[in-house]
Amino acid sequence: MLFGVPMRFMPSGDRPMSPGSRAGLGAAIVLLALVSVVEFADDSKVNYVGLVAAAPFLAAAFASWRVVLAVGAIATVLAVFLAWGGQVVPLAASVNVVGVVLATAIAALFAVIRQRQADRIAELSKLASVAQQAVLRPVGPQVGSLAVAGHYISSTAAADIGGDLYEAIDTPYGVRIIIGDVRGKGLDAVRLASIVLGSYRHVAYERADLRAIVADLDRAVARNVGDEDFVTAALVEERGGTLTIVNCGHPAPLLLRGGQVIPMEPPAPAPPLGFMPVVRPRVERLEPGDRLLLFTDGLGEARRDGEFFPTADRAWRLLGHGTVADGLASLESALVEWVRGRLDDDIALVLMEYPGPRSATTTAVPSWEVGATDG
Repeated sequence: MLFGVPMRFMPSGDRPMSPGSRAGLGAAIVLLALVSVVEFADDSKVNYVGLVAAAPFLAAAFASWRVVLAVGAIATVLAVFLAWGGQVVPLAASVNVVGVVLATAIAALFAVIRQRQADRIAELSKLASVAQQAVLRPVGPQVGSLAVAGHYISSTAAADIGGDLYEAIDTPYGVRIIIGDVRGKGLDAVRLASIVLGSYRHVAYERADLRAIVADLDRAVARNVGDEDFVTAALVEERGGTLTIVNCGHPAPLLLRGGQVIPMEPPAPAPPLGFMPVVRPRVERLEPGDRLLLFTDGLGEARRDGEFFPTADRAWRLLGHGTVADGLASLESALVEWVRGRLDDDIALVLMEYPGPRSATTTAVPSWEVGATDG
C-alpha cells in the first residue's frame, strides 16, 4: 500500500531531481518500508509508528524542502494507516501521527536553511573562481621567442582558488616569467596574488635588473600583509639565450637538457617577498631544446603513503617530449594518479622551451649586467 501512494505532489517540470534529492528520497522510502515490514511482522503490542517521523529528517539531510514535504506526506499517510489497527485509534497512536506532521514541518524548515547556506557557499566559490581567473591570465603558447605553457591545479574540486601565481611577458629586457606562492588560502590569498602580479606586470617593463624588480615586489607585499604573511617567488629572464634566475625562498626550477634534470639552485638562499630578500642571480647559458619547469611547493609536497612524488626522477620522461602544454598535461595526469586524486595543496606550473637563438648577432646580456659594460 505504501508504494501505491501517488507522487503527483512532487515537483514536476523539465529539471530532474539532483543526486542529493534522489539520495534523500531513496533513503527515506527505504526507512518507511522497513518500519512497515517490522510493524506488520511483529505480533507484539509494541507500536513503531513513532519511527516514521525520522523519515522527513533523513530526507532533509540531502534533499530539497519539496522532497521533504513529499516524504512527510507519505510518512503521515503511513502513520495513519499503521495507527488505524483497531476500531478505535489509541491516544498514543494519535500523538504519533501529530508528531509525524510536526516533524515534517521542522524537517522542511531545516532543508530550506541548509539549501540557502549551500547556495551561498556555491555562489562565493564561483565568485572566487572568477576572481582568480581574472588574476591568472592565460599564458602562451608563445611569449617572445619561447614556447610557454602555464597550468593551475586546485586541491579542491569545489573551486579553483588559492594563492599560487604565475605570469610570462615579453619585455624590452627579454622574456620574463614569475611564479609565486602566497602563504595561506582563500580570498585573502587571491587578493595578495593580484597585488604581486599587478606590480610585476608594471615593473617588469620598467626595471632592467631583476633584483630591482624583487625590491619593488617586496615593498608591495610588505605594504599589504601582516607580520607573518609572505610570498615565495622565483623570477626568470631569457635574453639572447642567457637564462637569469633569482629566487626568493621558492622551490628551485628544473632545467631539462638532453635527458638530464638539473635543479637551478640559487647561489645563496634568500627569504620570501615581505622579508626584504637580498638575491643573487644564477646565470645559465641555454642550449636549443632546453626546457625549464617552474612550480610551487604543492608539487614537491604531493605524496602517497608518506612517499613524495618523484618530480626530478620523472620530469624528463613526462615533460621532455611533445609541446610544452602536452608536457604539463602529462605531469598533471601522473601526479593525480600518484596521489590517488587527493592533493593537499594547490599547484602552479609553468613550462618554457628555448628553441635557439634568433640570429647569430644576438648578444647575450643578462638583466643584472645591463649597463655594466658602459663603465
